[in-house]
Amino acid sequence: MEKNYKFWFCTGSQDLYGATCLKNVSEHSRIIVNELNKSGNLPFEVILKPTLITNELIRKTFNEANLDENCAGIITWMHTFSPAKAWILGLKEYRKPLLHLHTQFNEEIPYDTIDMDFMNENQSAHGDREYGHIVTRMGIERKVVVGHFSDKNVQKRIADYMITSVGVIESSKIRVMRIADNMRNVAVTEGDKVEAQIKFGWEVDAYPINEIVEVVNSVSTSDINILVDEYYSLYNILLEGRDEKEFRKHVSVQAAIEIGFERFLKEKNYHAICTHFGDLGALKQLPGLAMQRLMQKGYGFGGEGDWKTAAMVRLMKVMTEGKKDAKGTSFMEDYTYNLTKGKEGILQAHMLEVCPTVADGAISIKVNPLSMGNKEDPARLVFTSKEGIGVATSLIDLGNRFRLLINTVDCKKVEKEMPKLPVATAFWTPRPDLYTGAEAWILAGGAHHTAFTYDLTAEQIGDWAEAMNIESLFIDENTTIHNLKNEMKWNSVFYK
Repeated sequence: MEKNYKFWFCTGSQDLYGATCLKNVSEHSRIIVNELNKSGNLPFEVILKPTLITNELIRKTFNEANLDENCAGIITWMHTFSPAKAWILGLKEYRKPLLHLHTQFNEEIPYDTIDMDFMNENQSAHGDREYGHIVTRMGIERKVVVGHFSDKNVQKRIADYMITSVGVIESSKIRVMRIADNMRNVAVTEGDKVEAQIKFGWEVDAYPINEIVEVVNSVSTSDINILVDEYYSLYNILLEGRDEKEFRKHVSVQAAIEIGFERFLKEKNYHAICTHFGDLGALKQLPGLAMQRLMQKGYGFGGEGDWKTAAMVRLMKVMTEGKKDAKGTSFMEDYTYNLTKGKEGILQAHMLEVCPTVADGAISIKVNPLSMGNKEDPARLVFTSKEGIGVATSLIDLGNRFRLLINTVDCKKVEKEMPKLPVATAFWTPRPDLYTGAEAWILAGGAHHTAFTYDLTAEQIGDWAEAMNIESLFIDENTTIHNLKNEMKWNSVFYK
C-alpha cells in the first residue's frame, strides 16, 4: 500500500471583527500548520485550507474533502468565535474522520498588553465550545485534542489520530479471501459477513482450496529454489537429525505455497487470507512458513477460517506500515497458562502461523509433524517474541452487534527455553493481572484468537471502533469486574 495521505487544516472564524483580524487568523493558521509539519512528530502532511467563515465555503470544503482520495481527515480549529449553525450542512455531509484541535495561537496570556481587540481575536476557548456543541448535538464522532500546538504530547495525539484515520479509510478497502469454511462446530470464528461489510467495508469471499492449489503447482522449480535460498540466507536451519535433502524438500513445499498464494492474492486483489487445516485439498502441507512470510509482507491472516481476525491483522498492518522502530503485529492464539504466583501469564502461539515481525533475536526453520490436517510435516519459522507493552484485540459478533475487546498486555520472556515446542511463541500477562484480565475477557465473550500489535495504543484502536460505531471494551490497569459488568449492561442498551 502506498500511503500518500494528507490531512486538511480548517480554521473557523467570522467577519465580525474586520479584515485585520481575519488576516491575523489566516497568518496564525499558516504558522501553526508549518510548525506541525516541521515538528517531525506527524506521520502525514497537514494542508492549510482558507479560513472558513460562511456556510457555503464550509460545505464546499467538506465535500471536496470527501472526494479527495488523498485526504484522510480534517483537523478543525476555531481561532475566534465561529457561529456553529454555519457548520451544520458541511458536517452533515462530511464522511471522513474528524479531529477537533482545541488550541490557540498564544501559549501564555500577554498580561501587560492584553486588551479587548486581543480578546476578540484570540478566543478559541469561546469559539471551540460553540463548535463543539453543534458537533455533539449532531451526534458526530470525532477526536478532541486539547493543548498548545507546540506541545509534543499534543502533536503525538494528533499523530495517533492520523494513524487511526488511515485505519478508518483503509478499512473500506480490505478484502479477505477465505479458503474453505470455518472450523466445524466452532462458534467464535463465525460472524455476519454482510454486516461486516456494512460496518467496516470489508469484502469477505470464499474460494475452493484446489483453485489456489493449481497456482501453487504451477510455480516453477527455479522460482522455488531462489526463494528457498533466500530462506537459508535469512534463517537458522535446525535439522535436528533430519536428512538435509529431505529437510530442504519440506521447506521447498512452503516456498511454493508462499509464491502461489501471493500470486493468487495479488491477481484477485485480496489483502487477507484464512486457511483451515480441515480442508487442505491437494496441498502437501498446511501453510506454515508461507503464511508467516505473507503476514510479514503485510497480509492479514486468520486460522481455521477466522476472517474477522484476518481482517483486523491486515488493518493493524496498514495502520502501522512505515512506523519508526516498529516491533510487530501478528495473529495470535491463547494456549496455556502459567499460574505460578508472581509469574502469571499466557503462552501465545498457533499451530504454525505467528508473524516474524514480532520476533526477538534469531529466527529458525524447523520441520516437525503436525497431527492436524493429515499432511506432510510442515516447515515453520520458530522464535520468541519481543518484550514490551502490546495490545491484544478480539472482534466478536454478538448476534445483534459487533464488540471489539481491547486488552493491554505486558509481554515478557519465559523463564526457560521450550526445546520440544516447535512453534513461535509469545508470553504475556494481561492487565490488570492474569486473573482479572482472563475473567473479564471470558465474561465479554472474547475469542481464543487475537489480532495483536506492539505498535498501536489501546486508545488508537478504540478510536477506530468508535469511528466504526461499534462497541469497544477496554481491559487494562483500571478494569474491575464490577465495572466491566455494568459497562456491558449499559452497552447492551446503547448498541441494540
